[in-house]
Amino acid sequence: MSWLLDAELIDGGMIPAFGVLTTALVVLVAARGRRRPRRLASGAAIGIALGVALVLFCDVSRIFDVELPPYSAVWVAVGLGLAGLGVAALLQASWGRGSVAALLVLTSLVLGALGVNREFGITHTLASILGVQALAPVALPARTPTPPGPGPVYSSWTPPPGMPAKGEVGALSGDTRIPSPGYAPRDAAIYLPPAALVAHPPKLPLLVFMMGQPGSPDPTTLAAALDAFAAAHSGLAPIAIVADQLTAPQLDPACHDSTTYGAVSSYFNVSIPAYARAHLNVIADPAYWAIGGYSNGGSCAVLWGSQHPEIWGNILDVSGNEYPGSGNDAQTIAKVFAGDGAAFAAAKPTAVMAAHPGEYAGHTAVFTAGTLDTTYGPGQRANAAAAGAAGFTTVFDAVPGATHVGAALTDGLALGVPALAAPLGLAPAQRPPAATASERTP
Repeated sequence: MSWLLDAELIDGGMIPAFGVLTTALVVLVAARGRRRPRRLASGAAIGIALGVALVLFCDVSRIFDVELPPYSAVWVAVGLGLAGLGVAALLQASWGRGSVAALLVLTSLVLGALGVNREFGITHTLASILGVQALAPVALPARTPTPPGPGPVYSSWTPPPGMPAKGEVGALSGDTRIPSPGYAPRDAAIYLPPAALVAHPPKLPLLVFMMGQPGSPDPTTLAAALDAFAAAHSGLAPIAIVADQLTAPQLDPACHDSTTYGAVSSYFNVSIPAYARAHLNVIADPAYWAIGGYSNGGSCAVLWGSQHPEIWGNILDVSGNEYPGSGNDAQTIAKVFAGDGAAFAAAKPTAVMAAHPGEYAGHTAVFTAGTLDTTYGPGQRANAAAAGAAGFTTVFDAVPGATHVGAALTDGLALGVPALAAPLGLAPAQRPPAATASERTP
């Protein structure tokens, strides 16, 4: 069963396979229904109309909180249109021919769903869609007693022969599970870059990352971005923990300890740092640590990076919410802050940063957002400006043509990870630092 949960839905052969199968079934159904082509055409037209109406409804109602990616409408129309053709054929077919039509309905719906999922570009596996952790446990490399060199990692690193071309991902479960007193997260995942997998690995920087809501601690997209970075930097990349700030896809603890959801902040800012120092080959100096996240996870990253500069030397916020609980303010105040609206307001990242000016010297904060993201983009710009005013060295990278999903995540990471390379000691600085927000649009 694990193979099904772990099957790649976006970058593998799943979509082409269902495309070929569905096309073959369409040919069979059309050949058998050639005496009544109008009925088949009517079924397809009704399906397409329903698809267009569904997309318009989702966009107007913001049922997903964001606009659907542009080509989602095409996938929905194709899926429901071919399913409508199958239904029309099923109504006029014998048992034998009806089974082919029924199979067409099924494969068409799956094909449309896979296409929409690819446009969102976030959930790569069925396990991720279901919000469960299905990765196999990972065997952690033995910790090296060798202290880091006097300079940044890249300055003293030479990749040895036989170093793997890509990193390794796995679950931190069983004996390697991160303790979580007072909190019930799903098992975290870990990414070990190629340089961490050699016989005598160097101590590397640490990145703790979170995905969005709904979502799960799925390392697939981050691992791809880190593998691409490592390929261009002699196998160097951060050791990354992808951890769960939600406990379940439908819940939002809003990045704060509470009686309702448990001690999520303590898990990330006490338990995970202690675990990393005890079990991983990471540099102990917080200057080489980063807290990051996408969407909901991004809001936690900028909050905790602001609250705990003694733990997190850097922030990576990919299309994050402006503040934890945004869009559900009343619910968050009631369930997380016990009805205390003033405490909720004081816990917003901009308020935290404004209350601690001068404490962020030497800290880097990287923000990314799609140029078409009218929902979360403005909040990202506001947080970047506040971070710069508070003393962070800040970078704002705009992702051209992206909304909140798809390229906003993949290209956001492709921009954000290299922007942290110099602060994390993985590459020389490419430009002089500045204490104010600078924007780059590729």
